[in-house]
Amino acid sequence: MTAQDTQPCQAVTFDLDGLLFNTEAIYVQVGDTILRRRGTRFTQELIDQMMGLPTPLALQRMIDFHRLDATVEQLQAEGDALFPELLDRHLAPMPGAAELLAALEQAEIPRGIATSSRRHIVDLIMERTGWRERFSFVLTAEDIERGKPAPDVYLRAAELHGVEPGRVLVLEDSTLGSQAAVAAGCYAVAVPGAHSRHQRFPPVRFVADDLWDARIWKTVGLCPAD
Repeated sequence: MTAQDTQPCQAVTFDLDGLLFNTEAIYVQVGDTILRRRGTRFTQELIDQMMGLPTPLALQRMIDFHRLDATVEQLQAEGDALFPELLDRHLAPMPGAAELLAALEQAEIPRGIATSSRRHIVDLIMERTGWRERFSFVLTAEDIERGKPAPDVYLRAAELHGVEPGRVLVLEDSTLGSQAAVAAGCYAVAVPGAHSRHQRFPPVRFVADDLWDARIWKTVGLCPAD
């Protein structure tokens, strides 16, 4: 075990969808509505292929999978029309997210977000939660050239934190996101939810039960709340 393994990480970068908020479930509702309109369904196989990809790539995967007579722009417009109402009805933090974030704030541990979502979508989420000011930065798909599973977004996050990648705790819920964090050399931890618990993850430090997992808190020198 190296000295780095025995010391707390100095900063935390969160994925957004399915990690901080239950938006992966909302995306499934959006995708299923879009596909029902075309006489098909949003299968788990397709969901797994799309999860973690930037929106244009994910929608192209949907088009290719079902051989849809539609463009990425058309599907994106449909999704954008459906998404806000579903957010208003269903948006909620993932279990332990609010408590972990509050503890990090109290300990003054730097916090950032790195997501494959578009800035427009992130803004909708942050407007409804009021959480934007709780993070020093929010990196979106528009802020990098190569999306997950490329390491770019997490390398950029480490730069913004001013910390070596290996001292940045990255919390991810998907295979592709975890691959990006591992490739960047970050302290990568997978936190799958019901939507991704069946996925296989790259060699992350560990797979957590949820954001209450004591191993996550200890990585940044915190003790989980009782």
